[in-house]
Amino acid sequence: MTRDIIPRNLASLHGIEEQLRQDAHIMIAADDRLQLHLAVTEAAMELADTLRQFNSSDEDLKVAVLLGMRTFNAFAASIKLALSGYHQNSALILRDVLETVFLLHLFAGEPSLIERWRFADKKARMKDFSPLKVREALDAREGSTSKRRFEMYELFSELASHPNMKSSWMMRRQKDGDAVIGPFMEAASLEAIIYEMGRLAVQVGEQLDRFFPADWGIPSRVGFARLKRDWLNRFYPNAASEP
Repeated sequence: MTRDIIPRNLASLHGIEEQLRQDAHIMIAADDRLQLHLAVTEAAMELADTLRQFNSSDEDLKVAVLLGMRTFNAFAASIKLALSGYHQNSALILRDVLETVFLLHLFAGEPSLIERWRFADKKARMKDFSPLKVREALDAREGSTSKRRFEMYELFSELASHPNMKSSWMMRRQKDGDAVIGPFMEAASLEAIIYEMGRLAVQVGEQLDRFFPADWGIPSRVGFARLKRDWLNRFYPNAASEP
């Protein structure tokens, strides 16, 4: 007689997650906006996988490859959690993507920083490459005073990463309802997560593309560029029309 390896309650929880995934599929099938967010996310993940396959002895490029792989894994995990009804946990992982894409952006614009980052000890890394320092460096480089990067980081931190009263919002089916233990599917929460995922995927793909050798990965890069253009036309039409 064999015994169940997975405890009964955990097996039951998995069954609920799989049912919620089917519910999520129905919601996504009815909304072409969500389909576009997921399509551009898949395209960014494909870019990360394509860059990974480039054989190079350049240690700085390997850093970009590793960061791209990190975004691939994070997107995959975030999608799985979102479709299984864990909205807060899905968003928590997206904050990791946000930090990673900021770092990629910093390195793409100033490749000499990669070597400094590679050899930095903890003290130097926190001094020069903490999430705050990276955001400040990017804002300074662009002459930006909008603090948009800080606002996005703060939003993910408060709603998903740090235990506080605001983080409980993502554990409720309704804004004024009770918090729910375990997974649940709610259309507005699913849409919000997938929207932020698509927006981050566009940024990830843009930065990864800057590390590609000119003649490498053309099909993946063209595919991402096409979906990025579709995404911008749909959600940011003014930006898409700019030269």
